[in-house]
Amino acid sequence: MTRILTNLTSIVEKSKKIRGRGLGSGRGAKSGRGTTRHQKARENIPLGFEGGQGRLVKRFPLLRGKGRNRARKYNVYVFYTKDLNQFSDGDMVDVEKLKSLNLVDKTVRLPKIKIIANGKVEKKLTVRLIVSPAAKSAIEKAGGTVESV
Repeated sequence: MTRILTNLTSIVEKSKKIRGRGLGSGRGAKSGRGTTRHQKARENIPLGFEGGQGRLVKRFPLLRGKGRNRARKYNVYVFYTKDLNQFSDGDMVDVEKLKSLNLVDKTVRLPKIKIIANGKVEKKLTVRLIVSPAAKSAIEKAGGTVESV
């Protein structure tokens, strides 16, 4: 049986290339950095740096998001079940009806309207709005109906 490990040749680590030690060494000048010998050959230069000139990102503030990421403001209206008593029996209560009675701003295209239970409903109404579960039972108890929006 032959001993394999003792017959192997010794391995010598490859020496590190010494760079940046003059033109005569063959590895001077750009030193393998692939760029010119100036500022971009150095380490920490910001990504958008343009040599002291104003950055491109700064020149277009609207594209950067100035005022773009504000939360949308919705016109939210809350009505109570006791407010429904001002309508007459058999009325359809929807966005258009509330706008015609000036209870909701007419200029708002899609207002958020919700009816919450507070007080007693005394009229039979058909409601086409977002309604809380307690308000729905109060409207149906009075003989009205709630249609989904």
